[in-house]
Amino acid sequence: MGDALDAWLAKERVDALRSPVDWKGRLSGPLPRAGIGADATLGEFVELVLPHGPHLTSEASWGWITTGPSTVPVAVSAASMIAAPQRQTLTSFNLLEEVGLDWLAELCGLGAHMKGVFSSGGSTANLIALGAARQWALEQQGIDPSGDGLSGVELAVYTSTQAHHTVQRSAGVLGIGRRRVRGVPVDAQMRMDTDALDRAMTEDRARGVLPVAVVAAAGTTNTGAIDPLRRCGEIAKKYGAWFHVDGAYGLPGILDERVAPLYDGLELADSAITDPHKWLNAPTGIAATFVRDRSVLFRAFTQEPADYLEGAFSDDDVQVSLDSMGVPYFDFGVELSSPARGVAVWSVLRELGAEGVRARVVQDNDFARRVAARAREHPRLELLLAPVLSICVFRYVPADPANDIDAVNREILRRLARESRFVVSSTLVHGQFALRPCFINPRTDASDVDAFVDTVLAMGGGGTARDPH
Repeated sequence: MGDALDAWLAKERVDALRSPVDWKGRLSGPLPRAGIGADATLGEFVELVLPHGPHLTSEASWGWITTGPSTVPVAVSAASMIAAPQRQTLTSFNLLEEVGLDWLAELCGLGAHMKGVFSSGGSTANLIALGAARQWALEQQGIDPSGDGLSGVELAVYTSTQAHHTVQRSAGVLGIGRRRVRGVPVDAQMRMDTDALDRAMTEDRARGVLPVAVVAAAGTTNTGAIDPLRRCGEIAKKYGAWFHVDGAYGLPGILDERVAPLYDGLELADSAITDPHKWLNAPTGIAATFVRDRSVLFRAFTQEPADYLEGAFSDDDVQVSLDSMGVPYFDFGVELSSPARGVAVWSVLRELGAEGVRARVVQDNDFARRVAARAREHPRLELLLAPVLSICVFRYVPADPANDIDAVNREILRRLARESRFVVSSTLVHGQFALRPCFINPRTDASDVDAFVDTVLAMGGGGTARDPH
């Protein structure tokens, strides 16, 4: 399998829908009545499944904030599936769950007071954080929402119109209500307008609405914008609300000293999240939620005792690893069964160290600035927003002003997917359609970035920066 993966990474890939192999037909058969055995199953995987997956590991894959993981965390994660299918009991894996969290908090500037729990991704991480916020906010009113349920109190969560939609989903799941998430307008740099935030919370207070949380982004998914964290945190405290920082993508950006000042106010956060499966290139399915007081997580998410579980352990006379469950992560989130995710994070940070991660972050931010510089230089390109982190939003401008710019760029996006090796996505910036490469891929180099811009220009008919026409 390792040889097959090495070969797959090294060769030029064919899109799954353009393959001459009838993989759909051969994989979609009826339930086998008799198995074909281990060797034949792995052989079928190598022949039919592996070559026909997505191209997210390609060095030119920058479409979304996900990419193929690097080698070391893949290796240790695969091993841990056998050695530690659960993260509990007093073993090395339970220890590395906490070590991974502590190291990650330090790396991202959160401080030793922030403790947390790993979960499956940013969606779940935000759900856990806002579950803690709901618990805390209603406890201030003498209500235990996780124990007694909601009691007819009108709640609200405040975040920008650029916030990730998982905030709305979390509000729906938690009984706050998706329509109780107040979408605060943004400024010209796509950051939350804090004056508008203040006004919205003032109006809600006058109507008797209880503010649960202010959610600020440390790197939005659309453009990488960083909300004014200090001002957002101060306004949250002014109205007695929880302050949550969604740094699923951008929290490690604090390692780049050019943008580190934009994280001023992070220390005000009651909770924060980040996804190691994004910028740290761990395997997909690893996110972290941090809170000031982990006992709030316990009160929000603890399960009722089960005789078969708690009765099998005792912390009174610990002599072997199976005497105790260790740190009870199952009581800090929504998962009882969970893989050992901390070992993957530990492996990334042990391999690279803080300086190695910093170098990756700086390089990725440099790539976004490289695209921005090309866009500023060329008459047929337009930069729609100066990059803050590793996302660059720009567009091709046709020479004929009668052409629909958005339509031209939509066509370029489709041609990139169909005719090139470059995988990018799109977004809207103040209503304008933009091409949106996001650089978090450890396999990318500067020549890939330049070739991408050249390809956009060629597809638009605008030449290259070195030969504009």
